Amino acid sequence: MNPPTTPDGRYFVVRGRLWRATHPSLPEDVRGALVQQLMNARRAVKTALGAQDIARLAQARAEVNAAKIALGERGPVWWTDGARDFNRHLVKNTPYAEWYQRLEGS
Repeated sequence: MNPPTTPDGRYFVVRGRLWRATHPSLPEDVRGALVQQLMNARRAVKTALGAQDIARLAQARAEVNAAKIALGERGPVWWTDGARDFNRHLVKNTPYAEWYQRLEGS
């Protein structure tokens, strides 16, 4: 099941929290390659945690962050209208609260 996406396409909602969506203008091949990098980096985080390798963990987490920035999920926002970023905010504390409440009520 796909999580709900805000009407403007900027966020999806998981457990009542907004998460910034991938930049919609990324070409599919670029997006796919970046998602693969992200998954590889997440696996490296898991491996480093299991091995208790602090240096490798720091590197892997940096790789996760770099992939998420390249996807538009972190770092500078990809929209250009000057709207504030509500990434990781609870929906109920944002301008999307009313939309989400209506969505949950249906």
